[in-house]
Amino acid sequence: MTGLSGSGDSGPSGPQDGLMALAVSMADAVEGLTTLWSVAAQGARARLSPHQLRALRIMDGEPGLNLTALAVRMDLGLPAASRLCDRLEAAGMLEREMHPRNRRAVRLHATRQGRQALEEVAYRRSRRLALALGAMEPAEAEALGRGLRGFLAALDGRTGGGEDATDF
Repeated sequence: MTGLSGSGDSGPSGPQDGLMALAVSMADAVEGLTTLWSVAAQGARARLSPHQLRALRIMDGEPGLNLTALAVRMDLGLPAASRLCDRLEAAGMLEREMHPRNRRAVRLHATRQGRQALEEVAYRRSRRLALALGAMEPAEAEALGRGLRGFLAALDGRTGGGEDATDF
């Protein structure tokens, strides 16, 4: 899938080569997961883009967020975040509320319909993942779970020392 390995590789010859081979395998798995994730979301009743889903998740987790804060969390410019909110509001997924103490501030909230869309997508994704995990050998699925927990811990910086990724 990724095509990162190229032709003429002589196979892993050191720790970095083994880690690179694992990284290539992981990249292939992530591509497969991304496809699974996207297909599950697009099968939902409400057809929402990945950006729209992400915005709804953020607003659902932080009700009352303002447009600037949403734009920052999504790494978008204010005009793009505003257009995104306009589309979600038109679809009935988002409501804007005036701040009670600041007339210039607007709070953003996922509507009941928006939360239901998030729940449906989460269910569809979980169901597809469960089907894929069910097709694995139990020991492989358990090893994958342990590996993912370790990977997430490393991303969060909870694991011990180690070299910086730029040292490879």
